[in-house]
Amino acid sequence: MRNFSFYNPTRIHFGEGQIGKQLAREIPPGSRVLVTHGGGSIFSNGIWDQVEQALAGYHFSRFAGIEANPQYDTLLRAVAQARSEQCDFILAVGGGSVIDGSKFIAAALAYPGEPFDLLSGSKPKAAVPMGCVLTLAATGSESNPHGVVTHVERQEKLPFSSPLLYPRFAILDPTTTYSLPPRQIGNGVVDAFVHTTEQYLTYPAEAPLQDRYAEGLLRTLIKEGPKALANPQDYAVRANLMWCATQALNGLLGCGVPQDWATHMIGHELTALYHIDHAQTLAVVLPALLAERREAKRGKLLQFAERVWDIRTGDEDARIDAAIAATRAFFEQMGLPTRLSGHGLDADAVPQVLAQLERHGMTALGEQREIDLACSERILLRAL
Repeated sequence: MRNFSFYNPTRIHFGEGQIGKQLAREIPPGSRVLVTHGGGSIFSNGIWDQVEQALAGYHFSRFAGIEANPQYDTLLRAVAQARSEQCDFILAVGGGSVIDGSKFIAAALAYPGEPFDLLSGSKPKAAVPMGCVLTLAATGSESNPHGVVTHVERQEKLPFSSPLLYPRFAILDPTTTYSLPPRQIGNGVVDAFVHTTEQYLTYPAEAPLQDRYAEGLLRTLIKEGPKALANPQDYAVRANLMWCATQALNGLLGCGVPQDWATHMIGHELTALYHIDHAQTLAVVLPALLAERREAKRGKLLQFAERVWDIRTGDEDARIDAAIAATRAFFEQMGLPTRLSGHGLDADAVPQVLAQLERHGMTALGEQREIDLACSERILLRAL
């Protein structure tokens, strides 16, 4: 196991009714709150009523319209509104995109320079405090310091991160996810699944606890994901999926082990270029990447086959093939295409994605930094 430092200050309030019980307790009295959200679903499903009631007595300003891939220009408008209203606390009500966007707003409000600097390597030295009410279990952004923002004109999806951007608190009420459409349910399950594999499907690192932890998350997602599609208002199912998604990317799973985020980096370019949902790009890239990198990942792929998919018969190559096929079938069961053709793309898309990877310096990806542009090309061609 590698050396590591672990820190996660986000306070989690989990369960039905926690918005009313905890929200007002967590926001300092006298705060001027910017409430951020996406579309109008929080009004139709009753979430806004709970939030508004909990904020009685606070001055708050509401900013709507943060996109599924939060856009830089939209977030700048939110920053301007927060400054105009003298807001000193951010409350994100939504899924990972709203939370990511709110992290950027929190950093930009306290940043003296050009906000785009925060997406091009500059680290914030301060940030406005923020908390969140999670309505879509997927990214784990509710309990980590990371975010991704899309710059439409530049066709770039740009990550940022700072320990200052951990949410102070996160309220996780599984009932807030009941009204999600099947596409978002499937996206959330696959996003959490791929977050887990990118910290697990690398090479053996003498970290059996992390391995078992990852395998437990994966098996739970495989079992509970289809149930959420069949019965969206099953509280136990939605609770388990919500907690899995948080645990998949709160930092604990990756302690002391090698990590491979190549699927995400390639997927980001597909989203930026073709506006494909983030999780849907992961469903396309991961099976192809595992097939291309099967020798480098052989030991963990065999472990994955046995412990996650219960595949124990056949020679090694047959077991690896079966595990990759089972992964692909699971993604498709959750409603996500696993081929670029499923999104209307063909081989003409490959050079464009490679050009973006080169432009962003993504030329040595993976846990062993061996995924160069030629390897990325083979992965994309496998994904056709």
